[in-house]
Amino acid sequence: MRRLQGEAVYDEPFVQNSAAAESVVPVQFLAPAPGLDSWQYRYIKRAMDVVGALIGLAVFLIPGLIVALAILITSPYPVFYCEERIGRFGVPFRIFKFRSMRPHATQRERSDAVVLHWRMDKRGHDPRVTFIGRFLRRWSLDEVPQVFNILRGDMSLIGPRPIVRAETYCYKHLLPYYLAATPGLSGLWQVSGRSDLDYQERSRLDATYVETWSLFADIKIMLRTIPAVLGRVGAR
Repeated sequence: MRRLQGEAVYDEPFVQNSAAAESVVPVQFLAPAPGLDSWQYRYIKRAMDVVGALIGLAVFLIPGLIVALAILITSPYPVFYCEERIGRFGVPFRIFKFRSMRPHATQRERSDAVVLHWRMDKRGHDPRVTFIGRFLRRWSLDEVPQVFNILRGDMSLIGPRPIVRAETYCYKHLLPYYLAATPGLSGLWQVSGRSDLDYQERSRLDATYVETWSLFADIKIMLRTIPAVLGRVGAR
């Protein structure tokens, strides 16, 4: 790691030693924008997250049960898929999703490099995804269980989409921007093209979000999320 104009710049993928991972001690990274250290970010944004997550839980309770039943009928359980993601300040957390792939597909399918390619480039065909999974992804329904991550405080309604450890390398010098913010259920990347964009553009959008963060910006992204989901913008 080196420093450039007062900001932490990463030349290598973010790694966290096992002792740190077990103790889950946050790594203090310099926030590129002072807004993320403000009381509005800590308290008002958090209040909006909790209220929004509770409303989402109530709205999607019945549809969620239908989705869970469809997954059970069409493929072996489990219904939910949990995976480690990198959160704010580099703290790992377990993300919840409706399972859209065959059970244990990641461990069976080829090399880690191929799996990472499928994860990053969703414009191509991913053979791991089930029939129901394609429908869930097309309408972003597989993300609904992340309301529990929001209630736990691991995620926010709006922020950079949470990434796995291997993806931190792709952010390159923009990684500090991702680590400064709380990952979100939706974000600037989600409403700007999603999987139609390459990773360079994704990381640039995340950096822009952090640099220009405000409660008003979050509200605008929330309002843009609904038509983006209904229009299946960049959904794969």
